[in-house]
Order: sequence, then C-alpha cells, then structure tokens
Amino acid sequence: MRTRATLMLAALAAGLVVAGPAPARAADPAPLPEPTVRPVQVTGPAADRLNLVILGDGYQADQQAIFRADVDRNLAVMWATEPFRTYRDYINVYAVEIASIDYGVRCDPDGRVRHPDGTIRDTGEREGPIDGKRTALRMIFQNGCADPLARGTVYGGAPVGCENDAAYYPPGVNPCETGAQAHNRILDSYVVPALGIPRTSQNVQTLAIFNTFTYGGIGGTNATTSGGSPQGPLISLHELGHSLGTMADEYPYSSRDVVRPCYTGGEPGSFHHTIYSSTGQMVADQHKWWRWVGEESLSGGTIGLHEGGGTYPCGQRRPSEHSIMRWIGFDWDQVGREHMVARITGRRNAGQMALRHAPPGTVPADGVLWVETGHPRYHALRVTWLAGERVLGTGGSLDLAPLALPAGTTVRVEVRDPVGPDGIDWVRNPSTGGGATDSGYNGPRFVQTREWTVAAAGVTPSPPAAEITSSTMTTQPVAGDEVVFVETNHPADRILDVAWSLDGQPVPDQGDGRSLDLGALDLSPGTHRLVATATDPAGATDAVEWSVDNGMPTAPRRLSTPLATLPGALEHPVYFDGWDMWLDPRDDQTGRHVVGQFRLDGDGWFNYFGFPERPMPDSPFQFRHSGTSVKALTYGNLGTGGLSRATFEQTLPDDHPSGGFVPGFGTHLVEHRAIDPAGNIGPASGYRATVLPGASPACTTTLTGRQSRVTVTQGVTCLTGARVAGQVTVRAGASLVVRDSTISGTLAANGAQAVQLFGSTVNGAAQITGTTRDVTVAGNTFNGAVVLAGNTQVSANERYSRLVGPYGPVLVGNRVNGALSCAGNSTRPSDFGAPNTVRGADLCRG
Repeated sequence: MRTRATLMLAALAAGLVVAGPAPARAADPAPLPEPTVRPVQVTGPAADRLNLVILGDGYQADQQAIFRADVDRNLAVMWATEPFRTYRDYINVYAVEIASIDYGVRCDPDGRVRHPDGTIRDTGEREGPIDGKRTALRMIFQNGCADPLARGTVYGGAPVGCENDAAYYPPGVNPCETGAQAHNRILDSYVVPALGIPRTSQNVQTLAIFNTFTYGGIGGTNATTSGGSPQGPLISLHELGHSLGTMADEYPYSSRDVVRPCYTGGEPGSFHHTIYSSTGQMVADQHKWWRWVGEESLSGGTIGLHEGGGTYPCGQRRPSEHSIMRWIGFDWDQVGREHMVARITGRRNAGQMALRHAPPGTVPADGVLWVETGHPRYHALRVTWLAGERVLGTGGSLDLAPLALPAGTTVRVEVRDPVGPDGIDWVRNPSTGGGATDSGYNGPRFVQTREWTVAAAGVTPSPPAAEITSSTMTTQPVAGDEVVFVETNHPADRILDVAWSLDGQPVPDQGDGRSLDLGALDLSPGTHRLVATATDPAGATDAVEWSVDNGMPTAPRRLSTPLATLPGALEHPVYFDGWDMWLDPRDDQTGRHVVGQFRLDGDGWFNYFGFPERPMPDSPFQFRHSGTSVKALTYGNLGTGGLSRATFEQTLPDDHPSGGFVPGFGTHLVEHRAIDPAGNIGPASGYRATVLPGASPACTTTLTGRQSRVTVTQGVTCLTGARVAGQVTVRAGASLVVRDSTISGTLAANGAQAVQLFGSTVNGAAQITGTTRDVTVAGNTFNGAVVLAGNTQVSANERYSRLVGPYGPVLVGNRVNGALSCAGNSTRPSDFGAPNTVRGADLCRG
C-alpha cells in the first residue's frame, strides 16, 4: 500500500517536488502559480457524464505532489466501493491543483505543523488552532478555534488582513473574496473551459480536499474532506452520500459527546429513516425500504429496523446496524446503494441516463440505426430494437436493409440497465419517476427509449472509414473480470466489424462485438494484452489495446504478540482484552494506492486505514473488547453494536433503547483482503482471535531456561521459556504465570491467588485447587490428568459478568490427553468460544 507519506517521499525522489526556500512571507509576497486542471479520468463527453471536480485547499505551491497522492488515495477507495466500482466509467474526474499562501486549514483544532517532507501529519508538534490561515478556498473548521471536537469543514469568509495579499493573486482577483467566491471563480475560469459545460450543470459534483491530518469534512453541493486523515477517503464517500446521494446522517448524535433524548416527532423526510417499530407493519404498509427487509445487509447484519439515526440515539430507526452513513469505513447497504446508483446513472440531478444515438426523424429503409450506451464495468446494458411488439434485434446497431421494413414503420429502441429484481438485484423500486427519491428501475435513470420512422430505401453510402471513437480507458490496466467496450464511427449504410484478440490469439465473438466480458474467458493469473480492431467492410481499420491486470492483490497481516496460539487450520492467537492488526495491501502493479479491507465476524467489509489520529502505515488497527475512544468516538469495538460507536453508547443504561452494551470477550473471526486500482478484489485470508477478560499479574520473580523444580511461596513467579525437570508447587497466597514453558513433573497449586498458563506443556498431573482470584489456562498441552476444584474466579469486567453471566476458571483451547475433572468452582469453566480437546474422561461438561 502506498501511503500519503511514502507517496510524498517517492515524489521527492522523482523530482516532482521542488525543494527550495520557505514559502514567501506576507511582507514579501510572490505571485502564486495559476490553478492547474488535471484530467484524472475522462470516460466521455462532460455532458454525458457525472463530473467529479476535486479541488485542493491549504496545499502550498511545493505541496501539489501531496495533493495528487491524496487524490489517488481518495479515488482508490471510491473505485473500490459500490456503486462507484461498477459505474466508474460513468464518471469523469478532474483534479484542480491550487496553491495556497499558507498550509493547512483555519481553526484546525489539532493545528499540526508542516513536516520537513511537506506533509501535515502527526509528528507531535502542534501550533494550535489558527484563525489567520490564508488558503485558496478559505476552508475553516466550524467553531474549531473553540471546540476540540470540531469536524465540520466549510468554505469560509475572507481571512483577516486579506487586503494585504493582493500581490499573491492575478490582476483583477479580489484578495478578500470568500471561499464560495473563490470556488466559483476557479471553476468558471479554469474548470469550465475544460468541461465545456457550466459549473451550475446538474451533473457537476465538487469535492474539496483540505491539507491537514485532522479528521473533518462536510456534505452539501460542495463536499469537503481531510486530505491527510487516515479516514479522509472514507469521509469523502460519506459526504458524497450527502451531496450526491441526498442521504441523511444515520449516526446517533448531533454533538459527539452529548446524549440527546429520543426522537418524538413525525415520520422523518429521509428515505432511510422511519419511526416504524415493526418490520411486519412496514412490509404490510409497503413503507420506505420494505422491499429489502430481511435481506443480509451489505454492511453487515440484516436489513430491518435498527434503533437510532438521524442524529438521535433512539426514536428514529435505520435500515442496517451500520453503513457508511452511520460509521465511515463500511459500505452503503442495499437501501443506500439503490439510491446512489440511481444518482450516478442519472448524472446527479440531470435525472436521465445518458444515451447517444442516430439522428432522430426518418431513416432510409436500407440505412443503419445506432445507439451508444453507458458501460458499467461488470455487466452490459440491454439494447432491444422493436417494431411494435416485434423484436428486430439486439446490440448497439441495427441494419435495416435485411429487415425490408415498409415505409412508415416506427422503429423503437429500448436501452435498459438490468438492475431490477429480475436482473442484477440492485434496484427493487419499480417506479417510473426520475426524481431524487422516486427513481426506480423502470424510470429514466435506468431506461431510455428512442424512435425513428422508416422511409423509402435510398441511403447515401458513407466513404470508407474506421475509427474507434471511445472505449474503456486505455491509460490504466483493466480488471480481469470487467466488460471492456469500444464505440466506432457509424457509416450510414453498414456496420463496422470489431474483432478482439488476447495475447495475439483471436477471441470468439460474444455478441455484437463491441464489448468483451473478460470474466467469461477464465484468464490465467498475470498480465495480458487485449486488442480490439475495428474494420470497415468498405476498407479501413483502427485498433486500440489495453493491459489486462489479472493478478490478484493481497493484504498480508501482522498481529501483536499473543498469550498463546491455538492449533488449527486458521491462525488462532489468544489475548487479554484485545489485539492489534497491521495490514499491508499490495499489488504487482506498483505506484498506486491499494485498498485494504477486513470483516469482523462476517459483519460487513470495513476499509482498513490504520487507526484514527495515528499516521499510516505505522499504526495498526486496534481491536479491543469495548473499543478505543478517540475524540468521543469508539473504534475497534468487539462488543455489541459493531466496530464503531459513539462512546456514550457504551455506557447507556441497560433499559435505554440503544443500551445494554456487552463487551466483546470471546472468539472472533477476522477476514481481510485487498482491492487494486484496476478493481480486482483479491481472495480473502482469515484468522481467529480469542479475547479473554483479565490481565497477567506483574512478575516479582522470572525464571527462564532449565530448572530442577520450582516452589512458589510468595509474590508472582513467572516461568518464561523455562524447562522444569521436576514438580512445580504454588503455595497459598502466591501466584504463577507460565508462558512457552515445559513442566516435566506435576503442577500442584493450592490456595494460590492466580494461576495462569499459556502455550506450555505439563507432562505430569495438574491439580489447581482453592485459587482465590484467577485461573486462566490457554493453548496448553496436558499429558496427564487435570483437576480444577474449589477455585473462585473474580470477574475482570463487571459489565460483561452482569449482562452475560459469571464465568468460571478460564480454560481455552487446551489439549488434555488425560482426564479432566471439575468440582466446587465458583461456576463452570469458560472456554470463551475456543473449546478444549479432552482425550480422557471429561467430567467438566454437564
């Protein structure tokens, strides 16, 4: 994975960043370079596409390589997330490099200092929230100069003293313009000429990336996000859910650290919030997302009615336990995806799927009709030509001559994106409307029709010509399972042939020849060369080629050191309280950001970003039984409610509608994978991890290496990597912790405070009786009989014991080759989801 810092260092090494004197001071201003518009991907005419314009703010003139790296990271996550992944070719992307006088953002509550490598990252050096930052788009954290939890970042007013900055700007530019005015000026002066459509067009969406490590962003017509934050690209998606998707927040607060009363108003206007409390009634009333009720959610759990949303902890209900509109990191669920795909195919507020076609009106009976559709990456649109109810043909072109249609016949074409329940089950709303909230699979965002009238024969032949006029982008590799397309010129009297070859060998025709489903070819792993050749029967050819990336990315993991590792097909470490995980997403195609994802207990794929407030790649993701609180939000939670929570939710009363939080002790399954820039989703790897309550007592004596026998009379004796030839005895009031050791004799503990064994072997009998505080035994092999009697296990987590019930001696993932017996313990031994293997009689069951 290429992180922000490593991409910056690579840019420095490649000479992309000019090292020079410090930025000019206000006392000696130098003109700023003019904004530069860089097409990142252009898939078609701006009028026919959703146009995403990404602007940089708070990047100084020598920091534009950092901005480009931040754009790459944002887009990598976007293209890995549905529906952007499938509908990527419906979108043009332009990056606007704008130099700011100062780095950073006004009123940044964390106020990090610019690093010598140019980045604004967490090095521990802070300058505090500054209201005088002079940045191109005037970005400001709302109330960030007073509120350390500020996160909303907007286009602000002119900075104080702006009248002194005129020398930085071209003649005629007002140095005291507001952020909104600067935004509009830059779009009108630099972006609009590149797009050829006004900035007010319904199919233009902007995203401003501001230069700070601090978490922040906001939705609206002009979305914003933090460039340096580990979560920045996920903020982008969430904010585009607002701006592009017209979706509301699903999280349970207005201020992160304030518990609001339950919502008591009427039915919310949001299409993904409701006051309904019964899914049966919702289905009976056919209300809002009733068609999706009961489905496994793409973001984890089951679609139904989940308490909290719309910035309230209760009273409003949402479709899924978590989705990107509740906690960034997850994908949209089906309810959100259904809406987002309509907004993309309908080009935001334009409301119609784009379709190019033969000129309307009459066409000679021996002429050719054609349409050029959109091209999703993993399926094709259905094109059907009709005369009344008679199907004349399918595909992008129709040769009328062989049909001998009489003059006056009306020929109609229907172009349909098969996203309904009978096709690709993404849109279940059948509405014929095209608005923001009533668009359905029968509406103009997914279906378009055109008509022509057949006239007498007498087409004027077109001169020989062959030109591939558009195609799947050739500037980057295509995925090994996508549908690649070409469009050609359209002679009036004939249809061009298109032939495909892969690695020099012809590929059998799959239809009308203008698209090729690579997924149907069962490609071998690695890189391939794909060529499409268009031939005019009258004599002319044109060709285009792609590199096909069919090498799967991977996300190797590294885990923190466990107490013990249990045997089995999957790696299975055991920990107290939780563990850390580092992922290293990688791909054979270097130089671009590779996205890592993981899934906890099958509960929805989550984007890996290291950990909040800690720079990647050094920071691992932290899994803890109740998560880790960062600025009043909890991350890495293994307990009820999923990975992310508002911190106050962990301590709501048990009888609160969103209360009853249970810490996540037990055994968990983690799967992880990578998605490369071409869109290939690598195979998932996985492991199990068991989390136990408690901790090991601090050692007062540590023994390693060979020992003849050990007698513990007081304090805490730790055997670490020890080899004990004889007996180990623990007297009353003392404690023993054994790690990675072998005891060849017996183990006898009577009245000890704590006895813990991890990843060790006991060859003789083991008898642990009368322990007063803790018995924790995980991942060991006992070759003799084991007796646990009269032990008291003191809870290490009151909330867990209160809500789940008391747990007895902790006996996890051990192999007992003799008999196992239990009697008189405070309660039955607990395995926390990692069963023991007992070869002899197991008298602890029952």
